Amino acid sequence: MKFKNFFLWALASIASAHSDPREAHAGIPQIAGGRKFLSELKARAAVPGALGPNAHVESRERSSEHALEERQNNDGQCGAGIGSCTTNCCSAAGWCGTGTEYCAAPDCQFQYGPGCDANKVPAGASTAGIARPALGSVPYGGAGIYDCAVPGDIAFTFDDGPYSYTSDLLDKMKVYNAKGTFFITGNNLGKGPIDSTAQWSSLIKRMVAEGHQVASHTWSHQDLSTLDTATFDKQMIYNEMAFRNILGYFPTYMRPPYSSCNAACEARLKTLGYHITYFDLDTAGYLNSLPTTIQNSKNIWDAAINKSNNKTDTFLEIEHDIHFQVVYNLTDYILASMYKKGYKSVTVGDCLADPVANWYRSGSGGGGGTTPPVVSTDGSCSASITCLGSTFGNCCSQYGFCGSTDVYCGTGCQPVGGTCGSSTSSSKSSVRISSTSSVKPPTSTVKPTTASTIKTSSTTSSKPATTTSTGPQAVSTDGSCGTTITCLGSEFGNCCSQFGYCGSTADYCGTGCRPGSGTCTSSGSSSSFRPSTSTKPPSTSSKALTSTKISTSSTKPPASSTNSAAPSASASVKSPDGTCGGTNKYTCLGTAYGNCCSQYNWCGATVGHCGAGCQKGFGTCT
Repeated sequence: MKFKNFFLWALASIASAHSDPREAHAGIPQIAGGRKFLSELKARAAVPGALGPNAHVESRERSSEHALEERQNNDGQCGAGIGSCTTNCCSAAGWCGTGTEYCAAPDCQFQYGPGCDANKVPAGASTAGIARPALGSVPYGGAGIYDCAVPGDIAFTFDDGPYSYTSDLLDKMKVYNAKGTFFITGNNLGKGPIDSTAQWSSLIKRMVAEGHQVASHTWSHQDLSTLDTATFDKQMIYNEMAFRNILGYFPTYMRPPYSSCNAACEARLKTLGYHITYFDLDTAGYLNSLPTTIQNSKNIWDAAINKSNNKTDTFLEIEHDIHFQVVYNLTDYILASMYKKGYKSVTVGDCLADPVANWYRSGSGGGGGTTPPVVSTDGSCSASITCLGSTFGNCCSQYGFCGSTDVYCGTGCQPVGGTCGSSTSSSKSSVRISSTSSVKPPTSTVKPTTASTIKTSSTTSSKPATTTSTGPQAVSTDGSCGTTITCLGSEFGNCCSQFGYCGSTADYCGTGCRPGSGTCTSSGSSSSFRPSTSTKPPSTSSKALTSTKISTSSTKPPASSTNSAAPSASASVKSPDGTCGGTNKYTCLGTAYGNCCSQYNWCGATVGHCGAGCQKGFGTCT
């Protein structure tokens, strides 16, 4: 039977900045100190009593220790009882100024700082006048949604992004064929507006193209329960406009920041046509965002999943993709455990059995549902068929074909059918077409800048440009390669793949191989380096500490690898932090992380740790 009880974990607040420099707030002086959170957990051994929507509280504490000093401000103090800045931003500590530390949402006091990110308006017409009829059976507004309806489904959701780690998160999910829902904030953390920042708009398009659901988390992450109606509407409408500018439509699903939505908020969101989406499983990954504490979140996950039954149970789970350990550590653990237990990762809409057409509204009016474009299966593209996520490349050329070279991504590229702008990190090769359809007029000579070659039967020739390095190159020590780092002589293999990783298989030495950063002839003599996103779903234990050595430029790592030699040295000191081998020579034997030491020097118990490349000198390999 479906679980009805919840377990409340009381978690202490963190009153200082994150010590991990990769964290979302690490580069911003902590005008706002730590945040308090309460997590809720659905588990068989639960304490009776369901929690209300405010169980997930993210209150921002002010700390004079980190306040901006008066000498830093441009035109004095600001805030309640003081007044507004003339044109600048009003920091959380009450000083006028410019720059991320003053202007970034949600902490910039937008009521007193005209320049605050919250006050920036997306381009184009307002979406406020668009009709918003109720579609389907999922309730709008009101107390909100906490549970999924389809047994065996886990709605994997992420708040606050997109962010620097989101691309790699999508890579990880693609390996498992996992789908999720991204509750997107339009302009927070000083990252820039999602619609006018190419990095974010491309990621959002990619989310949709790969079958994920996008939803609203407001424009600048303000507490909706504290806003007047006009300001409230701006938080929702501005985000709609940004989505419209990117996709042509906007979501009907949303999650209130801080899970704070009072009666007035619930009523207003119903009027605006939104499904209020909460959760019934929270691992508190945002609170345990250090290598030394992320295990706490794994324990919360295990407590819920290990006693569950995938034939009758379902979960609506929340994470935040702005935290390094959540993306590069916890996500792998959750996905491996989820699939081992027989669950599947789905979108919120799917777990509620709500048709895709009901997830969005057209940004051009009409008010009815709208269906996202389908991914191209034959290399053609248009407004209704996108190249994003296709096997041909993410760019739609002016002639309606998918590819990844400048010919497709440059002049004439159609943004409505994919992304535009040359990207050497694309994992797709250009579509091969017959002479009856050409990417470039036959009289032109095309010289793509990547290793993809456009083949036609005309006299047009296409020749990949050769990459050459200038100056001496260092030998790769971590498996990555580029203009200043060569694979030649490295332990990972002598070939540098188009994605910037060393290896020795055809994936590395064949199409797209970078001759300026190694050789491009397959030797098969050494192991290929793969980030942990290429690891297939484990079929053994779900206890795994995955590698955090992931390159943010990777799109899709190759799927093949050969075994690497086991180290000759033996180790006796148990790993205190999940690392093994390497310079510290820690062993995984007897540790909580798993007994196998992977080729990337991390302890675990999955096939990714115990299989190909496992280092027998630092643990077992079974």
